[in-house]
Amino acid sequence: MTAAEAASRIESDFRREAGRNANPRNAYLRVYSGKLGVDLDIAEGKTGDTDAHPGQAVYLASVGKLFTATIVSMLSEQGELSFSDRVSRYLDAELMNGLHVLNGTDYSGEICIRRLLNQTSGLDDAFWPLLTKLTEEPSMRITPREAVEWGKRNLSPKSKPGEKHYYSDTNFYLLGLIVESITQKPFHESLHRLIFEPLGMGSAYMEGVSEPAVPTNLPPAEFYSGGIDYSKLPGFAQIDHAAGGVRATLDDARTFMTALVNHRLVSAATLETMLSDDASSMPGIRYGYAVWKFVTVPLLAPAKYNCWGCVGVTGTFMFYHPTTESYVIGSFNDDRYKSKALRFMLSKVIRPLTKV
Repeated sequence: MTAAEAASRIESDFRREAGRNANPRNAYLRVYSGKLGVDLDIAEGKTGDTDAHPGQAVYLASVGKLFTATIVSMLSEQGELSFSDRVSRYLDAELMNGLHVLNGTDYSGEICIRRLLNQTSGLDDAFWPLLTKLTEEPSMRITPREAVEWGKRNLSPKSKPGEKHYYSDTNFYLLGLIVESITQKPFHESLHRLIFEPLGMGSAYMEGVSEPAVPTNLPPAEFYSGGIDYSKLPGFAQIDHAAGGVRATLDDARTFMTALVNHRLVSAATLETMLSDDASSMPGIRYGYAVWKFVTVPLLAPAKYNCWGCVGVTGTFMFYHPTTESYVIGSFNDDRYKSKALRFMLSKVIRPLTKV
């Protein structure tokens, strides 16, 4: 298969999938491989009455966790923290008190930063119950700190620290608070200062909190969960925050991923730690520092699909495929695609790329 044939097939399959029904309402795909000569930046659907356009800022959902993990890793290289540091070194006693109490034993002081990054702290996830509350009370406002406090009062840990992998936005609320404790600045300022500005990501900003460096007349893409457009609810931004509040065009997301892969943000050694200090998430997938790694499983997941990146519940994905040196980034902007989006990426994008 030629590069042109692969690109044509990928675009055709994407437009067919995006136009299959009313959900998703808009969808975006960016595929780039200098090695193969593939360069796609396409959009399908509408935002309100506006035709979808690649220049729109897309809500990256939990793909934003990789931005947070990268900032934490940058601070590690600057000597501001160590991955093995106890969380209690950076967060106040009031917040830490009773943070992780399981079966009558307080493990709060045993949680270290790496446990937050690879989702092995054992803490429960406050995001989904708070999202339900926001749906019932659209005027609700809650800060990340308040979200952690709410979780202490209303949820129970899932395991001891380090015992097993459990995906929790609470871990990344805490990481955001640690960044703020070290920098003495709001988390979004670190996003702009450490990542967006140095990389020239003019479209990037934090949902509901900051603004892009380069203004645009294009509306930001909507995103849906349970049929509700949460881009219209201001309170949503704080619920996600450092756990996934980044908006950007997919090309700017590619800029970030390219810089990460090529050690322009962190060193090769630190990136290797982000990838290798992992835990088993599910068959064929290991989870590093906000990194999903597809690994070889005989008969189930062939080695040709091995890639790494991050996933968002709105059918959003951002991956690097080392064999073809491809960057594959997309979003269907609807939680109905939270699983289908990954299947689409592997079968309809990466598979054709491996045939070039």
